[in-house]
Amino acid sequence: MALIVEVAPTILATSPGEYQNYITRYAPFAKRVQIDISDGQVTPTATVSGAGITWPENWTVDLHMMVARPSEHLQNILALKVKPNLVIFHAETGEDLLPLFAQLKTAGIKSGVALVKTTYPGAVKPFIEAADHALIFAGDLGRQGGAADMLQTEKIPIITKLKTGIEIGWDGGANMNNVRALAHAGVNVINVGAAIATAENPAAMLDELTKETDKRGVVL
Repeated sequence: MALIVEVAPTILATSPGEYQNYITRYAPFAKRVQIDISDGQVTPTATVSGAGITWPENWTVDLHMMVARPSEHLQNILALKVKPNLVIFHAETGEDLLPLFAQLKTAGIKSGVALVKTTYPGAVKPFIEAADHALIFAGDLGRQGGAADMLQTEKIPIITKLKTGIEIGWDGGANMNNVRALAHAGVNVINVGAAIATAENPAAMLDELTKETDKRGVVL
């Protein structure tokens, strides 16, 4: 059976106005979207707060929480009027994510664990085993348009061995030059920032990226 791959635009906004511009621009065509939330401690700058944010109800939204203390943000997430599909916390925070994953599950929200480039999957085995989604972060936190570290795809078989059937996400430098390779490597959700955000026609770019992931074989 062919792997089903989703390409998801990402939103990285440092002000409410910028956030609303993203919503307005992506609303006509986006289906699954990753919204990046940062407290400014694990990234160079802070983004819009996760408290009280809204998005179109027909979107499937994944919240990528780039925060130092996930436990301090959980109640704001649970209080959102429109529930996210998935909430992703970083394995490197030092907090025990398992109780947070349990609370998300009780609320009907999927849980995800993000791994930066230096994190070996086996070192965070309990988080991967408890999560619905593992996000391989292969770029620079808090910045769009960086280069993808394609060697990070080597984590995929390690993660899937730790938990069969876990959804694999990718964040960092995805574009037309590498989405096919990412799809072939076993990524289920390819989050794309700058390639879509800077496109003259973002809807057309999303369509092109999606079609590229469907291609099989190599182009000579």
